[in-house]
Amino acid sequence: MKKILITGGAGFIGSHVVRRFVTTYPEYHIFNLDALTYAGNLENLRDIENSANYTFVKGDIVDAVFLDELFSEHDFYGVIHLAAESHVDRSITDPMAFVMTNVIGTANLLNAAKKSWKDNLAEHLFYHVSTDEVYGELHDPNEFFLETTKYDPRSPYSASKASSDHLVRAYHNTYKMPVVISNCSNNYGPNHFPEKLIPLMINNILNNKPLPVYGKGENIRDWLFVEDHARAIDVIFHKGKNGETYNIGGHNEWKNIDLVKLLCQIMDEKLNRPEGTSARLIHYVTDRAGHDLRYAIDATKLKTELGWVPSLQFAEGLEKTVNWYLANQEWLDNITSGAYSHYYEEMYDGR
Repeated sequence: MKKILITGGAGFIGSHVVRRFVTTYPEYHIFNLDALTYAGNLENLRDIENSANYTFVKGDIVDAVFLDELFSEHDFYGVIHLAAESHVDRSITDPMAFVMTNVIGTANLLNAAKKSWKDNLAEHLFYHVSTDEVYGELHDPNEFFLETTKYDPRSPYSASKASSDHLVRAYHNTYKMPVVISNCSNNYGPNHFPEKLIPLMINNILNNKPLPVYGKGENIRDWLFVEDHARAIDVIFHKGKNGETYNIGGHNEWKNIDLVKLLCQIMDEKLNRPEGTSARLIHYVTDRAGHDLRYAIDATKLKTELGWVPSLQFAEGLEKTVNWYLANQEWLDNITSGAYSHYYEEMYDGR
């Protein structure tokens, strides 16, 4: 059995990738490495935790000695690297945490893989999962991020991810490590930690709390259903060309305020509330520092070279997402207690 190490596999996107690989490829043994920080939740993988080809490993990619031991113990065929600090707001208040995990952690993984694979490097693969935020922001409505777009990170988060992208390419160029990189637009779907926009709004509507919208809500994002992202990662891992980068986008651009209003409509219908009830909860708060205006991905390369396209239209995916949260309110309640409550007070109360 080929052993595949997936880092950050208890998180939002990672859990969907782990599930897809465990259930689709019984000939692989999937090792899920996660530090189980605030956004890592093994409940996300309860349905496959007893699978014969799945093993969970608790550990931190910042610990280089631990990684060397892990790679020495297991002859991993490949790495799919998703472990990262990912919330822009948190990066503004604690940038060093992002440098440690996203930059140092990635370097540690690359070093551990290089040592372990030194005798047959070409027979392995290091897949680095990144973000469209490394490209900066767009102002021209006819412009899109391409794989060749110049990097222009504008937050500590995006700067740390850009740094990790550069490290992966450097290991490819310097040491001939086989690598692929993907840069993806905003994800949404089940199991999303409610610091991000869509689950935050769903949770607050359920609890009749204000819906904090930065500035005037004019910022535009491209949204991709998380299971489509997992499918894209699957395709790139198996068919991507060594040394190449692939952009993954949902072809769904929405202003934040329009998205929030649509969510309000859907939630009012699902909760049998009078139309407009949830929209009255919208509360505009001071815009965050360095808030990029627009992200939009051109995923033509992924479509033409590897045949991937999104499977869901946004309205369908958003309804599936809302239905999941309504059916899993215990999951939501469990992770919005304790530390999350303190974080929420710091981020939004009084702004």
